[in-house]
Formats: sequence, C-alpha cells, structure tokens
Amino acid sequence: MLNKLRPQFQRLISPLASKISLHPNILTIIGLLVSLLAAYAFSQKNLLAGALLILLSGFFDVIDGAVARNNNTKSKFGGLLDSTSDRFADAFIIIGIIYGGYVNWLWGVLALIASFSVSYVRARAEVEGIKCDVGIAERAERLVIILAGAFIGYFTNPHFFMSMAILLVIILGYITVLQRIYHSWKELKEL
Repeated sequence: MLNKLRPQFQRLISPLASKISLHPNILTIIGLLVSLLAAYAFSQKNLLAGALLILLSGFFDVIDGAVARNNNTKSKFGGLLDSTSDRFADAFIIIGIIYGGYVNWLWGVLALIASFSVSYVRARAEVEGIKCDVGIAERAERLVIILAGAFIGYFTNPHFFMSMAILLVIILGYITVLQRIYHSWKELKEL
C-alpha cells in the first residue's frame, strides 16, 4: 500500500541522493547496522530510541536505491544485498522487542514468520515470472505499525501498544501472505 507512494517519495529524495557519493551497498549495510541499534534500544526498553532508529534505518533503506539509480550503480547484487538486509533488519527489530519484554516469544516468532513469509511468497512468485507486490502489509506498513506502537506506547502504556502492534503485524502479515498466494494462483492458472 505505501509502495504506491514510492514514486512521489523518490522524486523528493532524488536531489539528496544525487549528492551522496557513498556506494549504495555501503548505505545498505549502514541501514542494517542502524536496525541492529534499534533492536538494542528495544531490548533495553527504550521505545523512543528504538522508534527513531527504525526511522533512520528506513531512511538508509530508501536512499540506497535512489543513490544506485542516480549514480548508475544499480546492480543485481545490490538488490540481493538490500533484500537480505531487510530480512535481517526485520528479525533484529522483532527480536529486540521480544527481548525487551514487550511481547511474549510466541507472538514474536509468529511476527517473524509472517514478515519472512510475505517476502518469501513474493520472491517465489517472481521466480515463476509473476509480479507479486500485492497485499495490505508489505514491509513499510509493518514497520509503520511497529513505529506507531512504539511512539504511542512511549507516552502511554508501552506493553499494551507494542503487543497490539506486533499482533497487528501478525494478522496483517498472514493476510498479505494469503493475498499473494491467491494472486499467484490466479496468475499461474492462466498460464
């Protein structure tokens, strides 16, 4: 859903990206390291720092692709590195939330599986030649939900709002998996 805003957002960040001389793969790794810091902040029960670090990590996740496009350094390896880093970043963040005691381990594991499955179904569909960017809770939406839980929880009831955020990630993640499976089934049925 938020990916529909990507073209407008890319127009906004393109001027900034053209001024960055770092290789996009380095930006990807920096974003991954910032996610690890976000996980650490959550594990230390610092919701505000965790949320702000997720925002910073998201900035690097967006800017790396823009830099690659603007500097003609876009590569298949860069795409693979970016996608892999995103999976590790998701895992780090959710593990930090579990370790911080905001959700029980079962909810955390279900959220991890949902996050990984959304990405897996898309990747597997694309191997079959299907464009599969459908669904209500892609990575951006899941991170916004966690951010909202962290920001609201920081000012009110941290355990309740983080639990609700993770529960929402679980529910919407599995709905997205089903949407992608159904979409892929329809596309493959017609071949």
